[in-house]
Amino acid sequence: MSDLLEAARALDAADPLRAHLDAFAEAPGVDAYLDGNSLGRPLRDIPEKLAAFVRDDWGTRLIRSWDEQWMALPMELGDRIGRVALGAASGQTVVADSTSVLIYKLMRAAAAADATRTELVIEAGNFPTDRFLAEGVAAETGMTLRWIEPDPVLGVSVADVVAVVSERTALVSLSHVDYRSGALADMPAITDAVHASGALMMWDLCHSAGVIPMQLDAWGVDMAVGCTYKYLNGGPGSPAFAYLNHAHQGTLRQPIQGWWSAADIFAMGPEYVPSADIRQLLSGTPPVTSMLAMQGMLDLIEQSGIDAVRAKSQTLTDFAVRAFDEELAPLGVRLLSPRDADLRGGHVTIGHPDFRAVTQRLWAEGVIPDFRFPDGIRLGLSPLSTSHVETLTGVIAVRDALRG
Repeated sequence: MSDLLEAARALDAADPLRAHLDAFAEAPGVDAYLDGNSLGRPLRDIPEKLAAFVRDDWGTRLIRSWDEQWMALPMELGDRIGRVALGAASGQTVVADSTSVLIYKLMRAAAAADATRTELVIEAGNFPTDRFLAEGVAAETGMTLRWIEPDPVLGVSVADVVAVVSERTALVSLSHVDYRSGALADMPAITDAVHASGALMMWDLCHSAGVIPMQLDAWGVDMAVGCTYKYLNGGPGSPAFAYLNHAHQGTLRQPIQGWWSAADIFAMGPEYVPSADIRQLLSGTPPVTSMLAMQGMLDLIEQSGIDAVRAKSQTLTDFAVRAFDEELAPLGVRLLSPRDADLRGGHVTIGHPDFRAVTQRLWAEGVIPDFRFPDGIRLGLSPLSTSHVETLTGVIAVRDALRG
């Protein structure tokens, strides 16, 4: 234990991003917050920013703020996420709706793109929303669902994808980082394999945006969706973002034809004519208030650089695995994530039959990981808000709870 604590302190002392730890609001009574991969912590300045918004942008400028700034905000904020976190040029990313709604829009549009293609491909263990939406789209369109069943720890491989795609495949929808194991999919190679079959590729970026560098443009990704309340720290229920490659804009047609996606938003004409640019993915009035909090986190990621964020993420997860080996493995705990840091995202999952009860005890004691059925605890290590000492505090708390 003393060697681990010394190592954690040394890693924190050498951390080039350590100054950012103080940018986040304190949480009284919380000794270790290891759930930043599910809900990111708020920044210290959020209360004043929200107050200024109510006082000035909304309270003083009133409806004039729509013309002055809010109308363009979904596209401007989308461009910023694209630049800072996605490797996407401007005009291809927009902030709107929830993850579920945006996945549905793009999945439904892809399903209708080519009548000769009648199959949708998705991983059998993907996040429930993705699977449920795929089932719904298949039912609406009469398409067939094809399921990928990968290794539960290592995740979806290129070979897994090649085995199921064909000339009948319309769309393959996968998560970049597995929400359970943290396995990191080979986005460029899988995208290439999907394109070789003539199909479209959609990525769920909820567990990778803001912590894993990517190059959506360079890798030829067709479409992607991600949330903003995990590593982008937008707060509970903050809106999602969607990426649609320029090549598909004006061609694919999303099904929720609201006035914000019309070519002339204020024409109020008798029929719907969609916008030919990224605004075509909007539907109703965007949630402006919910777009505020993430902007400060984007500042921090941009200042740090996404490569440096990834490097810190890897030292955190590597250290968590080391602490697991020394303190938890002897107690019968299983490692449910890849050991190689290059093959995993920003969280480490461990398993034990007693972990449901352990998680309840930890939460009561101010140590907060999250539990995933049937017996997994995820140690979510958001790089800019988490230290190595905090990571060790969490692992030791798991050990002590198991012993107790």
